[in-house]
Amino acid sequence: MINVEAAGRRGGGGGSACGKTPIRAAAASLSPCLSAARNARAAVPPACCSKVGGLIKAAPKCLCAVLLSPLAKQAGINPGVAITIPKRCNIRNRPAGKKCGGFTLP
Repeated sequence: MINVEAAGRRGGGGGSACGKTPIRAAAASLSPCLSAARNARAAVPPACCSKVGGLIKAAPKCLCAVLLSPLAKQAGINPGVAITIPKRCNIRNRPAGKKCGGFTLP
């Protein structure tokens, strides 16, 4: 499993799986996804799909880092549900089959 806390602290918040963006900021940008990340039956808002698609394009490892972070846990995000958002959004360039901790992107 990725040590997200350590990754987020490296280089004073930069140089992590999210590049120069601190994991906290990347997580905050995904706030439109909260309901969809908690409930597999919830509709995924277009704003969420847009943010997730942009994050996958810019820094695909960042999405995994955010999903496995303590921030996600505090927000009540279910990583097993959240990992399905790229597929639920029909994002074509999603890294399907890639591992994210104990989860695999569908």
